Amino acid sequence: MAFDGCFVTGTDTGVGKTLVSAALLHTLARQHRRVVGMKPVAAGLIEQQGQWLSEDVLALRAASNVSVPAALDSPVALPDAMAPHIAARRAGRAVTVSELLAAHRALREQADAVVVEGAGGWRVPVNDDETLADLARAIGAPVVLVVGLRLGCLNHALLTAEAIRADGLQLAGWVANVLDPAMAGLEENTDTLSRWLPAPLLGNVPWMAGTPDARQIVLDLPDTWR
Repeated sequence: MAFDGCFVTGTDTGVGKTLVSAALLHTLARQHRRVVGMKPVAAGLIEQQGQWLSEDVLALRAASNVSVPAALDSPVALPDAMAPHIAARRAGRAVTVSELLAAHRALREQADAVVVEGAGGWRVPVNDDETLADLARAIGAPVVLVVGLRLGCLNHALLTAEAIRADGLQLAGWVANVLDPAMAGLEENTDTLSRWLPAPLLGNVPWMAGTPDARQIVLDLPDTWR
């Protein structure tokens, strides 16, 4: 099956999924004519020129080379920055995996490669019965795991990788993102993950002061993605 995109998840919230997703888009654009990012559920909006928008979605759009309707690349945008199912309930909004999947299928018609960025970690609820892992399974794309390098990352990364494989999906690779430059044993933790995670290391994201630039991140993607 030809490569048509991937699903990006993380060991937790705030570990750099958007940054890595944008870097993936920039990298894939060198090989694919039409690449686009998708944030199925964005919780937490900012006001910009009279509109309420997601900073994550704006970053993905800036890294994409295809312009699509907001209903496709950001089908669910919720005001409150909290767990999606709670933010949806507060907004009086029902969210279903079938709705998100329909948007993804329509998006695939307009792009050669779609980078889907999850929210939070792997098994974040979107309603009382479904999680974003259910969406990832329905899409069936290879998964990229972003590991935020800080104390506790080993357990979070190994458990997430175990859950991805238990859900029948391919963990295509992982990206190490330094969240704490003063972390004790930084290199040793990275080496441990390289030995234990059942997938290749696609890239190391160093600590970046200020606003990180996704274009500066070097990723070594699988040959089959080209």
